[in-house]
Amino acid sequence: MYRNIKNYEIRYIDVDAYDILKPSSLLGFMQESAGFSADELGFGYDIIKKHNIGFIMSGWYLELNRPIRYGEVLTVHTWPVRPNNVIFLRDFELYVGDEKVGAAVSRWCMMDVVAFKIMPVMSFFKNYDLDTWNTERSIEFNRWKIRAEDNVNKVFTHEIGYGDYDHYFHMNNTRYAGYMLSAFSDKEFKGKYISKLQISYVKQCKIGDKLEFFRADNDGESYIEGKAGGEIRVQMKVRLDEI
Repeated sequence: MYRNIKNYEIRYIDVDAYDILKPSSLLGFMQESAGFSADELGFGYDIIKKHNIGFIMSGWYLELNRPIRYGEVLTVHTWPVRPNNVIFLRDFELYVGDEKVGAAVSRWCMMDVVAFKIMPVMSFFKNYDLDTWNTERSIEFNRWKIRAEDNVNKVFTHEIGYGDYDHYFHMNNTRYAGYMLSAFSDKEFKGKYISKLQISYVKQCKIGDKLEFFRADNDGESYIEGKAGGEIRVQMKVRLDEI
């Protein structure tokens, strides 16, 4: 069955102070692979933009069996899941050599980028032969809603600038994962790695928005939310495990 398979060499700029792949870099690799896969299947960026259509990320869920380190070559396998109504899922498997080191699933919506409104996925895919798509799943996950924690503490604020933007003129999804690390101290990551990460993108952020990050810890997991103008814009759940 269909898979897009691409290798990524883990470089200095991709890792943290402990030479472990940063979540923002990992999400960036997977997003790149998603783009290459969409190109192969006939619904890549250059094609759908002619119809004023774009894919907007609404969530990630990721599990890692071990840290991915500087100097390793990460092989990303990805394939789309048959779309349903307004939801488009894409699965990923992650390998270093023959070792499966993780799996992930991403959740997308198809948007009319002029009106910036969600559109039914099948309004575009109705003429595609979806029966040829891979039907296996990399990971079984369907708990996309993240429950907000009550007792959160403010950890820092970031003002959105042009450097955060992607081609839809809002903050790119990988940037949130990058700023998430600033909710932790360097000592918290010593001897540990992110084994589970869930992100829910609630509402877009634009230039000038002041994104305030809050954190709470509960049952071995950290909950992080970003608010702008009093509204939750992003929510994250993070689990750190011993290396």
